[in-house]
Amino acid sequence: MTRADLVVVGGGITGLAAAWEAHQRGADVVVLEADSRPGGKLRTSDVGGIPVDESADAFLARRPEAVKLCAELGIEDELVAPGSGRAFVWIDEQLRPLPEAQLLGVPTDLDALATDGILSPAGLARARDDLVRPDDRPDGDESVGALIRRRLGDEVLDRLVAPLVGGIWAGDCDRLSLDTATPALADARREGPSLIQAAAALREAASRTNTEHQPPVFLAPRDGMGRLVEALSSGLGDRVRAGQAVTAIEPSGASWRIDPAAITAAAVVVALPAWVAAPLIRPHSAAAGTTLAQIDHASVALITLAVPRRAIDHPLDGSGFLVPHSAGRTVTACSWTSSKWPHLGGDKLTALVRASVGWDGADPSVGIDRPDDELVAAVLADLEDLMNLHGPPEDVRISRWVRSFPQPRPGHLARVATLEADLARDAPGLFVAGAWARGVGIPACIQSGRSAAAKALGR
Repeated sequence: MTRADLVVVGGGITGLAAAWEAHQRGADVVVLEADSRPGGKLRTSDVGGIPVDESADAFLARRPEAVKLCAELGIEDELVAPGSGRAFVWIDEQLRPLPEAQLLGVPTDLDALATDGILSPAGLARARDDLVRPDDRPDGDESVGALIRRRLGDEVLDRLVAPLVGGIWAGDCDRLSLDTATPALADARREGPSLIQAAAALREAASRTNTEHQPPVFLAPRDGMGRLVEALSSGLGDRVRAGQAVTAIEPSGASWRIDPAAITAAAVVVALPAWVAAPLIRPHSAAAGTTLAQIDHASVALITLAVPRRAIDHPLDGSGFLVPHSAGRTVTACSWTSSKWPHLGGDKLTALVRASVGWDGADPSVGIDRPDDELVAAVLADLEDLMNLHGPPEDVRISRWVRSFPQPRPGHLARVATLEADLARDAPGLFVAGAWARGVGIPACIQSGRSAAAKALGR
């Protein structure tokens, strides 16, 4: 029977970050990953001979966790920023630039927005009402959609906020927790009744903070997010054991036994999707296991295409575009990868584009559950209309991520706090972490893993 200070179940970015935290603290740690390779959804593979990420292709640089981890791993100098921050949204049968003056889609300059053509005159007038509407803030959390519809109207939600926030979470804003999915908008709501004025004040405060140096919004390793996984795996060495699924976690005196690996540990961090973690947790805390099982998840697919540049009649003058759900398209977003990441431009004769499909509430039979050929055909048909792409691709990669995006409902953070308290009471030494807890971004996952490891080792 092998003994460790800490066992981490799950070798995605959350689990690897937990293990790295333990390793930095001098603990004896083991990571057990069911897949044949660590990294979870962070994968980089070739399309048209060019390495392109299969899921997240960057992390938010204004949160410190990912940048700090890259520095600790010695790969900070490998980080690059996108070549363009300009993005578009499909409105009234054409791609229109997203306004620069906005906070997660909430406009902060209505006069500039009036010239963009994104909102109708009626939609713009409804948004202006926010400036004079009385204070109608409810107590506690609410959905993103409830706040935006109440303060700014349906058009701002459908054409600006939902494409942005829904794109981040693959979610339905009318069901997403404001506090969890958009903490910046939750902060704005706390500042005052007018969401526009509060969002403008927050943007102004951030601008004053960064007057001397404007950091990039996003960063990524030059060779893709797989490089972060590679660096973590290298740093952890044989502490990471791939191809070892965990079927049970059992009490063993004052410790825990992890089967079938036959390892005992003083503490365990379960860094798995909520629905995968639930069966492992429920035998030791029925309440915590039930809460985990009740967290909804959405499925998505990313279709990456290598296409001849001559087959695209729209200028690739930005990072890509978003498509509102109301447009009735298969594609919900598209990255112009060759423009977003100029170092992936290849031989200049080929363009890389990556289309997103699927969101919470979408019918799987007309979304990611289609056979490969039907899914690619639907994406190509959309891209022909949306960005004037014509002609067959030279290479295609389909990355399906089933039940991969947690969907936090209003009140989610309170339920997570209760879950953690239930687990601490019922199963001391057993901890959970993951994107389902407090955020889907890479920095949030890193924070979740490192925090869980710190708590586990600090018992």
